[in-house]
Amino acid sequence: MTTFAMALAEERPDEIAVRDESKALGWAELDDRLNRIANGLNSLDLGPSRRIAVFAENAVETALANLGGLIGGASVVPVNFHLTAAEAAYILDDSGARVLFVGPETAERGIEAAARSGVHTVIGWGCDGAVTPWDDWLAAQRGDEPPGDLRPLPNLLYTSGTTGRPKGTELPPTMFAGGETVAEHLARLGANPMGAGSHLVVGPMYHTGPLSGSRLLAAGVPAVILGRFNAEKTLQAIEKYKIGNSVMVPTHFVRLLALPEDVKARYDVSSLQRIGHTGAKCPVDVKRAMIEWWGPVFFDAYGASEVGTTCAIDSEDWLKYPGSVGKAIPPFEAMILDDDDNPLPPNTEGRLFFNDSTGRGVIYHNDPEKSAAAHIAPGVFTLGEIGYMNEEGFVYITDRFSDMVVSGGVNIYPAEAEQVLIDHPAVLDVACIGVPHPEMGEELKALAIPLDSMEPPAGEEVIAWCRERLSHYKCPRTFDWVADLGRNTMGKINKRRLRAPYWAEA
Repeated sequence: MTTFAMALAEERPDEIAVRDESKALGWAELDDRLNRIANGLNSLDLGPSRRIAVFAENAVETALANLGGLIGGASVVPVNFHLTAAEAAYILDDSGARVLFVGPETAERGIEAAARSGVHTVIGWGCDGAVTPWDDWLAAQRGDEPPGDLRPLPNLLYTSGTTGRPKGTELPPTMFAGGETVAEHLARLGANPMGAGSHLVVGPMYHTGPLSGSRLLAAGVPAVILGRFNAEKTLQAIEKYKIGNSVMVPTHFVRLLALPEDVKARYDVSSLQRIGHTGAKCPVDVKRAMIEWWGPVFFDAYGASEVGTTCAIDSEDWLKYPGSVGKAIPPFEAMILDDDDNPLPPNTEGRLFFNDSTGRGVIYHNDPEKSAAAHIAPGVFTLGEIGYMNEEGFVYITDRFSDMVVSGGVNIYPAEAEQVLIDHPAVLDVACIGVPHPEMGEELKALAIPLDSMEPPAGEEVIAWCRERLSHYKCPRTFDWVADLGRNTMGKINKRRLRAPYWAEA
């Protein structure tokens, strides 16, 4: 099964296959661990959906659990390591995961989440408590080649929910190599789409972009895994390990550009060949500055976990059409529609939709109604953006008609915070919106109407109250008491109108 790793061990016996800031494995060691993970998982009851979950911060073990799960014919559920135990438990239960991998930072929450769900086995590294120790579990498994005829299963990914609950979606066909067997799937992964050189993982590995570092190992691409983002450490790693490719979001670019000039000049980044940019539209001045510094190595991918990349643009075209997120790529066709779903002419702002020629469109796990609601026709869906398309087919994003906020490349749906804040004893009504932030792109802001019967507390107190009940990244960073939210006679709030004054000043 892991023939690729053994072949690479013979071809490059001294090369490090995967490393983080505290450990490193060669290809032969990688082969042994992947075999043991796959065999170990196949000895456990993975349930009817064969699902396992990984709830851990970036580490070599996180990468191995993800890739070993794939090789073992499991559908891996990456769980956001910021989540509370209750939030993680919902995902474990909804996904049907039976095995959970945790790291030292998530062990306590993971154990509690497992107890609330159908998980029967918790395996952890670097942690104590009621978990099966990672090293002991590996040592007890067979190291021979696991079965090669298992069916490869895509990840089940969870994003924040439009109605307050996270929604699951399988890794779409555009991002999953497929194949009838795991052996065939690994062979397909062997075609490296990222170029030569080592791959640098800088984002959290519960996102699809950073997770590619695990899959690229099967293509013979060594991986260097960093922990929580540090701009200078990123430059150090690029120079030290001759990094060839990575995936980053605009917040990474902003933090890198904010380094002192002498620090930026200190490191050699000439090894870089391809940087995938995803997560959010990048400000024009930021992208231009990165191209001037690192060269035309950027490849922008606009899309979503539900469908994969819908538009793409390289640096050469971006310099011709600055600010564009690119042209639609197969199987997608971009279209700009008015409020009555009629096509609009070039350079006219409207709602951005995509037609998936395969007819698949957006599919949500366990929720056919939500899947249907994402479409205006079979295969025709929107990601909630407003924009226009020029005569050449290049797409430009100008606004958003959905409530979603993209902060630091992370999608946040305000409904989750609103459902918590409305229970605060001083809050009569509340709405959360995205407002500009110089580093994160956007941040979540709460606007609330106080109860007439009491003196409202300071906004900071309400935010702290929210953080006790919800993952911090989902909570508002700023808070204002207001007299009115502009609800119409149907009780709906026009959030574009609420956002407008903040963006007009940006």
